Amino acid sequence: MATSTQTSPAQTSKSNPGPLLHIILESLGLHQAVFAAAELGVADLLADQAMSTEELAAQLSVDETSLYRILRLLASETIFTEVAPRTFANSSASNCLRSDVPGSLRSMARFRGTEFVYRSFGEILHTVRTGEPGREKALGMDGWEYLQKNPEMARLFDDAMTDLSSFAAPSVAAAYDFSKWESIMDVAGGNGVLLSAILRAYPKLRGVLADQQHVLDRATKRNFLGRELAARSTMQVCDLFANIPSGCRAYMMKSVIHDWNDEDAKRIFRVCRKAVPKDGALLLVEFDLPEDSRASRGKFTDITMMLLTGGRERTLAEYTALLSATGFRLTQAVPTASGFNVIEALPA
Repeated sequence: MATSTQTSPAQTSKSNPGPLLHIILESLGLHQAVFAAAELGVADLLADQAMSTEELAAQLSVDETSLYRILRLLASETIFTEVAPRTFANSSASNCLRSDVPGSLRSMARFRGTEFVYRSFGEILHTVRTGEPGREKALGMDGWEYLQKNPEMARLFDDAMTDLSSFAAPSVAAAYDFSKWESIMDVAGGNGVLLSAILRAYPKLRGVLADQQHVLDRATKRNFLGRELAARSTMQVCDLFANIPSGCRAYMMKSVIHDWNDEDAKRIFRVCRKAVPKDGALLLVEFDLPEDSRASRGKFTDITMMLLTGGRERTLAEYTALLSATGFRLTQAVPTASGFNVIEALPA
């Protein structure tokens, strides 16, 4: 009698609690420890020399023992270095928590620990049960309304988005040939970090930064498009849902569509279609979201969007459907080293 070589699910499903325990017991504490160090500015104090936690605590007016325990944890994860007992220096990772270095992530680390983000994650069951953003329940209002009423948080949000754009901009500029479009409008482009990187990479390209007036006022102060780029760039006011100016061949939006549900995304695409000429293109810079079970930063960001804005990350098939319904056809998706895709769509 032949014997089967197949095994039952019970035989193949062995328990491995290690990864799950790490998430349950450790990840939240690590996240908040990074937030505390960033908010306090510890890495800035260690910019030039190592310091004891006694010295750090005196300058920061905090409890020395609590600070030591946080830095001990972070050093064990190579975020800071313990060079002598209770004495710490920056590591290559904690250098990114400094305020004054290229590639700083301090604002993003601070932002992720604020009530604007952190409290929303506490409402994840509300979102799962209702489909509504957790942030509205946590804050009692829409996120954009909250930013209008809290200018300090709005500035931190702006700084955090600049951190993320500064991280991604070089890889986006390098991955896709923007030069073929001659002119490009960065719609809802914030401070112009990505547009400035693209214009520097393609010296013959002309660029327009389009956003709300108060955003453009901040962008003017930041001056990412100043100096040698001033002659090739301008700014124009736009409204995603009402009016996107004409005049360019390519229209780019980075991390914009993932803020919105499908119906709002289609509304934005229809406004874009009125602006994009027949020989032009719509370029979306959004996180890659695989359809299978592969790991992806986009899957983490998708949960963040679900909780914060009611938006979502999307697969290429989902983008194809949205674009096809609004007068575009998706022609290619170019991956970048930072986990984003440059999705090219042409008028149908």
